[in-house]
Amino acid sequence: MATTDPVAELDARYSADGVTAPAWADARDRLHGAQLFWVTTVRTDGRPHITPTLALWLDDALYFSTGPYEQKAKNLARNPHCILMTGCNALHEGLDLVVEGEAKRVRDDATLRRIADEYVSKYGDEWHFDVREGALHHDPGEAWVFEVAPATAYGFAKGEYSHTRWRFGNA
Repeated sequence: MATTDPVAELDARYSADGVTAPAWADARDRLHGAQLFWVTTVRTDGRPHITPTLALWLDDALYFSTGPYEQKAKNLARNPHCILMTGCNALHEGLDLVVEGEAKRVRDDATLRRIADEYVSKYGDEWHFDVREGALHHDPGEAWVFEVAPATAYGFAKGEYSHTRWRFGNA
């Protein structure tokens, strides 16, 4: 996991004159507060697979869950590289964020309890999970949790346009 702020690089080709790179602290706060993310994984035949998901920013990483038989779980079993994205659909405002990294399955029940508590804190009681046997459980069934520590992240500011890349020590 990242333990220090990443190196920020502003790409002047896609940035307005005079803008500065957004601070990682601001991007991190947006990751923490975002309600909806899009996760992209790679199918065995190389085709991308993208789907909306809920995610948590916790301890310098993103966490999301999926059923063990869902396509993204199958994809991650063969290729852990993935991308999580969040932002807004407005053209002239906001900050879109892209986080690249490797998904690692979380199986420790103590960590999963903490994540389950965070789901309820962020998304409400309808996202209550029980924890047992290295997974989250609720009425629809079992959910596996994956941790994605950023290797690289991108920020696309709109309005005063900027394109920023943050490189982490684990990249």
